[in-house]
Amino acid sequence: MPTATKTARGTPKRAGLTVLSPLTAWLTRPLASFHLLLAVFGLLTVFGLVMVLSASSVDSFNKDGSSYTVFTKQVMYCIAGLVLFYAALRVPVKLMRRYSLVLLTICLGLLALVLTPLGTKLNGAQSWFVVAGVSFQPVEFAKVSFALWGAHVLVTKRGLMNQYRHLLVPVVPAALLMFTLVMLQPDLGSTITLFLVLLALLWFAGAPLRLFLMALLGALTAGLTLAMVADYRVARITAFLDPMSDPTGNGFQARQALFALADGGLFGRGLGQGWSKWQYLPNVHNDFIFAVIGEELGFVGCAIVLALYGTTAYVGMRIAFRNTDPYIRLVSATLTTFLVGQAVINIGYVVGLLPTTGLPLPLISSGGSSVVTSMLVFGLLANFARHEPEAIAALRSLGPGRVGKLLRLPTPAPYRPPAKRRPARPTPRSRPGAKGSGAAATRRGGGDTRARGARSGPGSRAQTRGGHR
Repeated sequence: MPTATKTARGTPKRAGLTVLSPLTAWLTRPLASFHLLLAVFGLLTVFGLVMVLSASSVDSFNKDGSSYTVFTKQVMYCIAGLVLFYAALRVPVKLMRRYSLVLLTICLGLLALVLTPLGTKLNGAQSWFVVAGVSFQPVEFAKVSFALWGAHVLVTKRGLMNQYRHLLVPVVPAALLMFTLVMLQPDLGSTITLFLVLLALLWFAGAPLRLFLMALLGALTAGLTLAMVADYRVARITAFLDPMSDPTGNGFQARQALFALADGGLFGRGLGQGWSKWQYLPNVHNDFIFAVIGEELGFVGCAIVLALYGTTAYVGMRIAFRNTDPYIRLVSATLTTFLVGQAVINIGYVVGLLPTTGLPLPLISSGGSSVVTSMLVFGLLANFARHEPEAIAALRSLGPGRVGKLLRLPTPAPYRPPAKRRPARPTPRSRPGAKGSGAAATRRGGGDTRARGARSGPGSRAQTRGGHR
């Protein structure tokens, strides 16, 4: 049990609380979310580069004669991702909302074009564009654009969320169109993450619970239907339910991943000393890099990765709840759910809890589109962290700080809710005998006097003439 101590005033204080007090005090700082997010982003990026180099060295040497081929490409992708990270960190929130529909339209067009001969088929799915030897998947950017646009629509209609036609239209029809284009590639893993973005948008927008029950039932029905249509999906489900049914075929990858995790033990075999990269675990530096982490760094390395993603979830939700702008709140929560949810799915099928779907581990797996998109999401979250009310007050009163000066970041503008339009009040009509006020009463009074004078004018003139006579 933690021992109790006494403060200067004599109040008992537990030792455990004394240890946590510096962390609690640091989290109360205005820019704590921003700095904590930057720290997690840097650690995940460096950790991912180290593990990509370790996991891909053998495969790179066998194909190209150099152990640094895949690692060099990953570094180039990270540089491109840092450019997008910096751009997302500086872009004003108003521009995000204004051009969110344009971004979504461009992504939908790319998803349609990738199905034409302009697209390239890799690993059984025609979901890639290859330009000058550089490949990228448009669906990765479509996830972010859909979150930005969907949040804009739902926030604009937030006063009508109790009506299903405003809650579902046009967000759900746009999502269904995107699902269809992605499944035509086919790419079930990306469809799952897009569905996760849709659920997060509706959940944090305040949709009723019965809507999610219907959506999950529909998704389960659609998933089973799609699984029965394609033989390889049936084989994946069968291998997940019974890995020993096809140990050298569809269940080979999942079994080898479990063997690699078991070899790691508590502290692992050592960085670069794993055997899984020697061709007995396919896609070891892509989808199954978590197995290499478990083999070379052991349970401790896996726990560090889980702690980093757990911190990402905490900071993302902290940013969402500490902001006052409803758009920032909805986008922050949705992007955090998308990023951490994809990590959970990847780790889940590596450890055997979920069927294999082919989703990369954000910022750790090798792959250009995934790394660039993950860095873009972190840039948006960092931008939103600087829009917290306490952060804006500190930046305006104390200056941009060291990080702001180094990156030359603009001071964010505080959120101002849109002014409500008041309906124009109709001018009350005057009634006979009613007292007027102001100029209107004067005008009415003058008009009445002139009218009475006009009516009584001839009579008075007659009387005057009669009097003269």
